[in-house]
Amino acid sequence: MARPSKKLISALQVVSSKLRNDSTYQWGHMGACNCGNLAQELTSLSKGEIHEYAMRGRGDWSEQVDSFCPTSAFPMDLLISELIGHGLSLEDLIHLERLTDQEVLTHIPLPVRHNLQHNQKEDVATYMEAWAFLLSEKMPEPEKVAVIA
Repeated sequence: MARPSKKLISALQVVSSKLRNDSTYQWGHMGACNCGNLAQELTSLSKGEIHEYAMRGRGDWSEQVDSFCPTSAFPMDLLISELIGHGLSLEDLIHLERLTDQEVLTHIPLPVRHNLQHNQKEDVATYMEAWAFLLSEKMPEPEKVAVIA
């Protein structure tokens, strides 16, 4: 599970709000998908730059994460390293792309939880909101962040 931080929680909230308010979302675009939208918010990279980096490697985010090498100078590996620096784990990225982290899912009401689709932006927004809430609950008391539910 991600290391809770104000920046990560805020990024999840901002992305979920953008997705709900008609932000660009494209499941098949590495810079505009689930991980791509969060990467845009946590880095200074555009969706086009993220997509270009990913196209230099192979596969979707899960496959890119599986082949991640922290010592390479490949652009996608540098991007993943930056995301890790913001508190994410490799597993978090894989779970985000498919909306599968069980701990996050337990914070989504049952009827909604069972109907989540990993490639629907409203469902991605719901998942990110639940994840932000979960991370805010894990923050040390003096650093707690207000989460809008």
